[in-house]
Amino acid sequence: MAEVSAIKGAAQPAKQRTRKKRSLASRLLVAGTILFLTLFVILPVANVFTEALSKGVGAYVETFYVEKPAQNANLSFRERHRIVAKAARAERTWSAIRLSCFVAACVVPLNMIFGLAAAWAIAKFRFRGRVFLLTLIDLPFSISPVIAGMMFVLLFGRTGIFGDWATNLTWPDPTSIAWQGFEGHWWPFAFTRSESGIMFTPLAIILATIFVTFPFVARSVIPLMEAQGSEEEIAALSLGAGGWRTFRTVTLANIKWALLYGAILCTARTFGEFGAVSVVSGHIDSNDTMPLRIEKLWDAYDMQAAFSVATLLSGLAVLTLIVKSVVEWKTGHTRAPEPRELELKSDEHRSAGDQQVLRLLPGTQGREP
Repeated sequence: MAEVSAIKGAAQPAKQRTRKKRSLASRLLVAGTILFLTLFVILPVANVFTEALSKGVGAYVETFYVEKPAQNANLSFRERHRIVAKAARAERTWSAIRLSCFVAACVVPLNMIFGLAAAWAIAKFRFRGRVFLLTLIDLPFSISPVIAGMMFVLLFGRTGIFGDWATNLTWPDPTSIAWQGFEGHWWPFAFTRSESGIMFTPLAIILATIFVTFPFVARSVIPLMEAQGSEEEIAALSLGAGGWRTFRTVTLANIKWALLYGAILCTARTFGEFGAVSVVSGHIDSNDTMPLRIEKLWDAYDMQAAFSVATLLSGLAVLTLIVKSVVEWKTGHTRAPEPRELELKSDEHRSAGDQQVLRLLPGTQGREP
C-alpha cells in the first residue's frame, strides 16, 4: 500500500506539469492567433475607415453626394468646375454601386438554382461521371480569376470561337426598363437601351462572375444532402406526395440553412470579384463595379474617395460575417437525422420527421402511414 501511495504521489506532480505545459501551449497558440488576426485583418480594416474619414465626414459624404449650389450663388469658374467634377465623380461611383447590385441580383439566384441542381444530382444519384462532375464544380477554385476572364475573351471575343455570333448579338439592357403604358402596346414596359455583343458589356461581367462564384452554393449543400440521405423523400413519395411537393416540403426544408449559407458566400464574392471582371469589362467607366471603381480612384491619386468606396465593401464583409455566424449556428442545430429516428413509433412518441411526412397529405394526421 505504501508503494502504491508513493507511485500515486509521484504521478500527480507529473500530471500537473503536463497540464501546465498544455495550458501554456494553448495560451501561446491563442495569443499567436489573435496577433495574426490583429495585424492582417483588424488593423487593415480599421485603416480603411480611418483613411476614408481622414478629411472629415463632409469629404466622405461628397464621395457619394454633392449638393448643387444655388443658382444665384456667386462662385468663381474654378469653384464651379470643382463642384461639377465632384458631382461627376459621385455619379460614376453610384453607377458602379448600381452595377454591382445588379450583377449580384442576377448571379446569386442563378447560382442558387444551378448549385442546387448540381447538389441534387450528386447527392441523390449514382452515375458515371459523378466524380468528374464534382471536379468540374471545384474547377473555379483552382483557376485564377484573370485566367477565367481570358477564357471568356477567347470564347466570345471578336476573334474568339463564337466571335461572329457574340459580336452581332443584340440584347436589351435590363437596367433601362421603363413604363410605356398599355395604349397601343400589349406589354406596359419597354427597354430604352440595347447592347451589342457580349464582351465588354454587363452581360460579360455576369457570365464571368457566375463562373467564379459557382462552387459556393453547391459545395455548401452537397455535404448536408449526402448526410441526410433519401429516406424522407422516399417516404413522402410512397405516401402519394408529388415530386415538387416533396422537394419543397422535405428536401428544401432540410437544406434551407445550408442553401442560405452558400448564397451569403456567393454574394460576398460577387461584390468583391476583381480579376475576372477587370478582364471582361474592358476598363469602360460604364462597366465599373465597386472594386474596379476603387482601382480607378486609387490610380487617379484620389485616396480618400477610394477608401470611402472601400468602406462599403468592408461594411458588406462585416455584415456577411455576422449573417454567416448566425447561419452557421442555425446549421449546427439542424443535424442530419439518425436512421433510428426514421423508424415509425407510436402516436405519442412519433418523431418530428414522421410528423413532417404525414403533413404532406391532407387528412393523414393521427393515422399511421
